Amino acid sequence: MCVNKISLNLNPAFSVLLKMTGVQQEGDDQSVSLHLLKQKMADFAKERNWDQFHSPRNLLLAMVGEVGELSEIFQWKGEVPKGLPDWKEDEKVHLGEELSDVLLYLVRLSDICGIDLGKAALRKVELNAIKYRASKNYGTNDDSTAEMCG
Repeated sequence: MCVNKISLNLNPAFSVLLKMTGVQQEGDDQSVSLHLLKQKMADFAKERNWDQFHSPRNLLLAMVGEVGELSEIFQWKGEVPKGLPDWKEDEKVHLGEELSDVLLYLVRLSDICGIDLGKAALRKVELNAIKYRASKNYGTNDDSTAEMCG
């Protein structure tokens, strides 16, 4: 069982490609492991001889640029309700592309740094559960209620 899975809503036109690349399909969503993304990004870089450019610094700066592009999508929208009900389909597709760019750079950066991103993320969730106990932080975003350790 792979614990490092994310769910992506993809265009149905990609179903053949997904089957060819080994993506597991679960219902209407396709479940993609971080391991698969890591391997795809490593293969992509190797096929283009880009490993020489994929230093931690370069990948981080590229990811920051992508976060900037992601930010531009929301820049003049004001507050946006969950699910983006007022957005056009092409806006949602563009958002998915920019989110994917950030994710892919993050996965590649973690791989180059030798960090198991799935394990690190699960550990961080556990640490946050301790730091922001529900009994003290329920319904508040006041960081002063956080329990500082050591």
